[in-house]
Amino acid sequence: MSDVRTECATCMSKWDLFPGKMCRGLLAMAMLAVAGASAGRAATQALQIYFVDVEGGQATLFVTPHGESLLIDTGWPGNNGRDAERIVAAAKSAGVAKIDCVLLTHFHEDHAGGITQLAAKIPIGTVIDHGDNREPGDAATVQIWKDYEKYLAANKVKRWTVKPGDVLPLQGMRAEIVSSDGALIDKPLPGAGAANAVCKDSEKPPADQTENPRSVGTIITFGNLRILDLGDLTRDKEMELVCPVNKLSSIDIYIVSHHGWLQSNSSVFLNAIAPRVAIMDNGAAKGGSPSAWEVIEKSPRLQDLWQLHYSIEGAAAHNVAAPFIANLAGPDTGNYLKVTVSPAGSFDVLNSRTGTTKHYDALH
Repeated sequence: MSDVRTECATCMSKWDLFPGKMCRGLLAMAMLAVAGASAGRAATQALQIYFVDVEGGQATLFVTPHGESLLIDTGWPGNNGRDAERIVAAAKSAGVAKIDCVLLTHFHEDHAGGITQLAAKIPIGTVIDHGDNREPGDAATVQIWKDYEKYLAANKVKRWTVKPGDVLPLQGMRAEIVSSDGALIDKPLPGAGAANAVCKDSEKPPADQTENPRSVGTIITFGNLRILDLGDLTRDKEMELVCPVNKLSSIDIYIVSHHGWLQSNSSVFLNAIAPRVAIMDNGAAKGGSPSAWEVIEKSPRLQDLWQLHYSIEGAAAHNVAAPFIANLAGPDTGNYLKVTVSPAGSFDVLNSRTGTTKHYDALH
């Protein structure tokens, strides 16, 4: 664990100092330079989150104010390294030359398939997963698992298999595991634990037998802001997290599970976590099921839903307005969404397609 902690805590922000002589008549200029340097330091105190477009997979990059990085999932294999290139471009934009921790939520190809291509383009410190592949009957998943095993054997990367309750050793934000390999946290998180009255009238979904319910789920806290990423966690596990008591409480930013597919995102779950903002990493032809989209849109505190793509399945009635979509219908353009969170808890969402941002005030 100490090795993992060292590896995940290597990138600390360094401030360049520019000494100069304070000549007569230049005092005002020097004061402006000091003010500019202070403004630069203040700007880097934010948490940066890049929602990379991997065409219906997931690749979400977090960069803390200390310069440490966590990538949740790596997108698809193949495509001439498209997803790896887009992730590396996001890392470069964020000012990091190494990804300290890569967390693979599960071993489906749209989440873990890009790990080897990514590793060939940028150094990786530690990989985090739920343990061995649990879906031996799916050929594509088995191949991704075999490729991952070969990658681990051939590289000096550290592997950490996490369990619920583990906290990732990243400076600048708290990232706690709430689900892994089918297991869930057994006690409510601080501030959670309220009884959920709707549970008794909600039908329990059947257990899912794929890799999806094995997903590593993480709740990230930055100041008072709470961000939830559950990978492709399914309805059966969602219900266990919020019934008979809500173990998670309310969420500020919800990274929509399973790309907005109906196998996740139940109403009992969305009403319990009640996100202020939801960000859906769907593709044009993958994710954004109308029934799940409606559940998210109708959740009680939602201010906005953002989408990485216009959903063909959603059609006109089940897509948000164009300013909230990174990639409209048509050719692949690879636009991304970026969230910048201030220490005070306010945040901004940037749509790289439009170049515009929307601001959300901190809640006190």
